[in-house]
Amino acid sequence: MLLSVIILSYKVPYYLQLCLESVQRATQDIEAEIIVADNNSSDETAYLVTTYFPQVHFIENSENLGFARAYNQAAQQAKGKYFCILNPDTVLPEACFKTLLAFAEKQQNFGALGPRLIDGAGVYLPESKRNIPTPKVALKKMTGDTSSYYANQLAQDEVGLAPVLVGAFMLITQSAYHELGGFDEAFFMYGEDIDLSYRLLQLGYANFYCGNLPVIHFKGESTIKDRRYFRRFYKAMHIFQRKHFSQGFVSDKLLALVLNFLAFSKNQETLDKITSEESLERAYWCSDSEIPKGLVTKLKPQMKCESIRLDQITTKLPPGILTFDMNALSFTEVISTMQLLKNSKNRFRIRPSNCNFILGSDASTHRGALLKW
Repeated sequence: MLLSVIILSYKVPYYLQLCLESVQRATQDIEAEIIVADNNSSDETAYLVTTYFPQVHFIENSENLGFARAYNQAAQQAKGKYFCILNPDTVLPEACFKTLLAFAEKQQNFGALGPRLIDGAGVYLPESKRNIPTPKVALKKMTGDTSSYYANQLAQDEVGLAPVLVGAFMLITQSAYHELGGFDEAFFMYGEDIDLSYRLLQLGYANFYCGNLPVIHFKGESTIKDRRYFRRFYKAMHIFQRKHFSQGFVSDKLLALVLNFLAFSKNQETLDKITSEESLERAYWCSDSEIPKGLVTKLKPQMKCESIRLDQITTKLPPGILTFDMNALSFTEVISTMQLLKNSKNRFRIRPSNCNFILGSDASTHRGALLKW
């Protein structure tokens, strides 16, 4: 077995369905298995996976085990030479694994790699590549200065060494994963990917960033930046600092007080101004079939609905909600089009194959949109 794709799911059944369709296409000609571990979502997740993806190995946990523990559990059952640690709110292009596995096979001391992540508006996510959060770098990050935190020594479309990768998509060898003992389960959520990346470097492995391969990470579905998020994030930073850069009891306690203060005082991030759906008067249906009547009835009555071919989409497209029908398109085409229009006022939605819903996200800092008919 060459590849094990391991997905941890928690209360995102429809995004998971879209993710699994993209993973299926990306593993079509690869000796691969797909494992989904669900952390007690108590929703439609189990039904959707077992009904529409019967070949997927589904692990249904009776409690929320957290990120690190659940991935370690699933990894014990994985057989691939490589593991792909993957979030359920991601969308992969068809050639994703062929490209990344071919790259990994050529590297010496390969530990892990990550692609260029973009959000649901086609915008690059800088956490795709990061530096080691030493105490100085971490303090600057926590006070809002990210200049040293992100690996800006690499351009977003470059390929090269990157110290820290993101757990939303991380390709790692099975041997390295088990040598490390997997994720450190002291991290419930956040920080475990930083810790794993750093421990790989300590063992002499190399981590790579592949900026030539974009992957969608809706992100807001699993990361709402409210007070709970900041408490968990700063707690994870404290665990990492105490584990790898401890300067004694007094310094650790002082750091904990600072982090607790920041977590308490931090409010939800202010979103950039974006064009809301309410202000849009057009809806585009990108497909070779007619616009579903059920979808039309769910849109605003005054909204103009029209079909559009992929080759008709340009940067001059008037602002609207652009829906991609996966019955007719490839994920590669969708991702490419989103990047083409990333600075426009258009909003993107995706309809998984043979489904009666569309979904997407207009910003990485809040939850996405789901419309069923």
